[in-house]
Amino acid sequence: MKNLGYYNGKYDLIENMTVPMNDRACYFGDGIFEVIYTRNHKPYALDEHMDRLYASAEELGIHIRITKEEFSSLIVSLIAKVDDGEQLVYWQVSRGTEMRSHAPTKELDANIWVTIRPMRLRDSYTPMTAITMEDTRFLHCNMKTLNLIPTVLASQEAVRRGCDEAIFHRGERVTECAHSNVSIITDKGELKTAPADNMILAGVARGHLLKVCRQFGIPVIEEPFTVKEMMEAAEIVVTSSGTLCRPVKEIDGVPVGGRANDILCKLRDALTKDFMDKTEV
Repeated sequence: MKNLGYYNGKYDLIENMTVPMNDRACYFGDGIFEVIYTRNHKPYALDEHMDRLYASAEELGIHIRITKEEFSSLIVSLIAKVDDGEQLVYWQVSRGTEMRSHAPTKELDANIWVTIRPMRLRDSYTPMTAITMEDTRFLHCNMKTLNLIPTVLASQEAVRRGCDEAIFHRGERVTECAHSNVSIITDKGELKTAPADNMILAGVARGHLLKVCRQFGIPVIEEPFTVKEMMEAAEIVVTSSGTLCRPVKEIDGVPVGGRANDILCKLRDALTKDFMDKTEV
């Protein structure tokens, strides 16, 4: 198949799939999601993404009727059905299906959506440009929910201004990007990243970055940093499932970073190698 859409046991090409209007995702965005990439039909970091999905489901009271192991096996089986071995795999779980009501009238069985389409990992070696925007999202950013209108608006504005990403801040505190985490490397050679509180989604790729830093003896500081600190940092690094470790060269039209290339290259090479090793045939 050139791509694949799946819904509660049925699958076809994405463009042929339909879902019930009473799925709570359609009315309320009442659900959660995850995204991974594959190479050679092998998923990268699938277990970590499943762990986060089930943690979000527990916090939201969403009842997933299959185990993590069963869900992972389902994803692997669907990956094998798509011709291209390099894929973007997206899956979401909505609370369930019933007539529209803000509060569910009973415990529902979650609906499982999956889409798979050919896509390669983004190039982490080309610096990116960004804009800053006030963070107007709600205060549950630690859960990977479907409520993404603020990030859609921010992404549209970044594209309108010819940039790759939007970096959010609440007042002076930098939180994260529209669809990635952001960290900085200080002139002391430390990696500083926002704490994993309710202001950010603790990305799996962010976790990999912190792990590699510790392996190399690079000090990791998990505490808030300001827009000013970011603009003056030796390097600004964006991480996500699709962008393992990509530097930012310009923010709001101002050149930034570029002063810790040795540390940046060490981290980026190690993270890229981990992806390649774990998706090798």
